Amino acid sequence: GRLEAVTQQMGYHPQYLDSFLKTQHYLMHMDGPLPFDCRHYIAIMAAARHQCRYLVNLHVLQFLRAGGDPQWLRGLEFIPPKLRNLNEINKILAHRPWLITKEHIEKLLKISEWSWSLAELVHAVVLLAHCHALASFVFGCGCEQDEGLGGRGSLKPLSLGNQCFCEATAGNGCSQELLRINRKRSLDSCMELDSLRERMQRIHVETEGRDEMRLLQQDQEEGEGQGAEVGVQGGRLSPFADTDGEVTGATNLACYMQDPDFGYQDFARRDEDQTQVFRVQDYSWEDHGFSLVNRLYSDIGHLLDEKFRMVDGLQSSAMAKRQGCEPSVFKRGIWNYIHCMFGIRYDDYDYAEVNQLLERMLKVYIKTVTCYPEKTNSEMFDRFWKQFKHSEKVHVNLLILEARMQAELLYALQAITQYMI
Repeated sequence: GRLEAVTQQMGYHPQYLDSFLKTQHYLMHMDGPLPFDCRHYIAIMAAARHQCRYLVNLHVLQFLRAGGDPQWLRGLEFIPPKLRNLNEINKILAHRPWLITKEHIEKLLKISEWSWSLAELVHAVVLLAHCHALASFVFGCGCEQDEGLGGRGSLKPLSLGNQCFCEATAGNGCSQELLRINRKRSLDSCMELDSLRERMQRIHVETEGRDEMRLLQQDQEEGEGQGAEVGVQGGRLSPFADTDGEVTGATNLACYMQDPDFGYQDFARRDEDQTQVFRVQDYSWEDHGFSLVNRLYSDIGHLLDEKFRMVDGLQSSAMAKRQGCEPSVFKRGIWNYIHCMFGIRYDDYDYAEVNQLLERMLKVYIKTVTCYPEKTNSEMFDRFWKQFKHSEKVHVNLLILEARMQAELLYALQAITQYMI
């Protein structure tokens, strides 16, 4: 009956948790342009860019429960071309969003029978940005770590009997509802697990002898010995471990992405090329992005805006006091530093303040969690701000989550706006 790790960590800030859960529920489970199985597969593709096994496992399970084709879990080669065409924008948004152009948008919207509608593309872009940023939070707060390595969260095999944050009911008091696990679902969940196993076993039988070598390849980063953590059936890797009634999810994240070596590179401002800089005064969330996304995907703009405002309004007086400044000044310093790493500039901000407000270890931590979260480890979390409470560190990770998500959305929505013009 233990709550899963993301909810545990966000639970330090209940008001934000409520806002997050409403947005998550709307994106994944309410009416929208995209089919439910496609939403979860897009989430899998996004999480795989950062090797976030925690989120991939969760959405593999949700994908199947939404009626998704298990064949798709074999990798991008087995999904419809329309979904596969999203790979390029997924890759760029995850690592170098400033490279997104209206040409990328035009390519997706004008590919004959596999074309996307504007509404579908906006839904997909919000999902991608949401999951990229959530992967930063997962690694930043240690949700990907085993509970024994510091107890900051855990990546235990997902049990179908527990309610995950992906299924939380929208509306007021959803964080309180999560405190009461719905035990009545246990029997149904066990039956559903058996059904999923039968479906996966059938797929393995039907596809026996095909692409055996490809399915046996592991991520280079996983190293030897990873086989002990995955289920093996008939000498082949299975997307689920068939032990103890638990689901562990996909084993080879590399099959969900192309060009795995493509990663973050420092955004270097060059005086001779000012066009590279994204100026918020020219295109902002408040004045441009909000209205566009809300028009093409009803109500999501309001939910995202509430979440951005919620994280900005979280109490941080203790953090600011220890840094000798006002809470709003301290939070803006973190927010603008994150946007700066993605080439977003505020003309009315003195960036010299960043070095004064943020000590070196904090800056290293923020940059790692923001730009290459998969490189975050428990030592980094423990070393920055040793004198600060755990809830304050979670607050920093919430700022990273929202600032990163808004940065990706700004670039994508600006490109969509330029295409529409």
